Amino acid sequence: MEPTSPSSQGTGVLHEKRLPRPDAADSISAMPVFSAHDGTGLAYHVLGEGAPVVCLPGGPMQDSDYLGDLGGLSAHRRLIMLDPRGAGGSAVPQDTASYRCDRLVGDVEALREHLGLDRIDLLAHSAGANLAVLYAARHPERVGRLALIAPSTRAVGIEADGESRLAVARLREGEPWYGAAFAALEAIMSGNATGHSRKAIEPFFYGRWDAAAQAHQAAQDGRRNEEAAAAFGAEGAFDPAATRAALAGLAAPVLLLAGEVDLNTPPSAAAGFAALFPDAEFVVQPGAGHFPWLDDADRFVATTARFLG
Repeated sequence: MEPTSPSSQGTGVLHEKRLPRPDAADSISAMPVFSAHDGTGLAYHVLGEGAPVVCLPGGPMQDSDYLGDLGGLSAHRRLIMLDPRGAGGSAVPQDTASYRCDRLVGDVEALREHLGLDRIDLLAHSAGANLAVLYAARHPERVGRLALIAPSTRAVGIEADGESRLAVARLREGEPWYGAAFAALEAIMSGNATGHSRKAIEPFFYGRWDAAAQAHQAAQDGRRNEEAAAAFGAEGAFDPAATRAALAGLAAPVLLLAGEVDLNTPPSAAAGFAALFPDAEFVVQPGAGHFPWLDDADRFVATTARFLG
């Protein structure tokens, strides 16, 4: 279950973007567009200063604006926020089959080449984690550190069962919105989803369903490229057995950060993901949903900044 709308949103109103000061000695270009290997123009945004970390948004296939500056992580690292092809400032490709996740690996490699880096630190959220691990499996020597935030687990064949999602949902009992949201969740899981029921479960994706969370959710509407999202996981996109085997030999340190109350990726599923890596740190952020940098920015930044070094 990917979020019904949240993980492809944009929240440019939350944080001002700061482009780096021009510096001829700096290997990171301030130019926000580069060419993918097939000639598609891809956009990225730069926030903060310091050593770069490439950030892959979720959705799938949503622009990176919804990530904001990841709760202030830009004070510690220079965030290179990639807009996937067909989303945000990136161009629509001539071949729409190139939206498939395994084919997007080339876009990440083209960005690394464009930045002139031998290795990249990667941070990926939600569905973007599928792309991150496929990249790590294909180019392990190009990955410095890998941070997977509330990650989707499709690429490695881990499925959260219905009971684990319901158990996470029940942790929210007592919230004023809980009754209607839980009934809607049960309808979805029984195959009786409606547009109303998908809207009703939105509070489950946030640790607090306050004004900031509601504004963040509202900003997501219409931000995802639905055609691209449908192609992202098309037949042939994932080979879980091969990916798991490749990740078992990955030398790069990995952070798996899960939200305690994340309905999308319950901590139990994230723990199974972490177990696939030889050098993984598994962290459950208390009280956090699918967007942990919104629920407790200080805790999120402390964890990720320490890991990224």
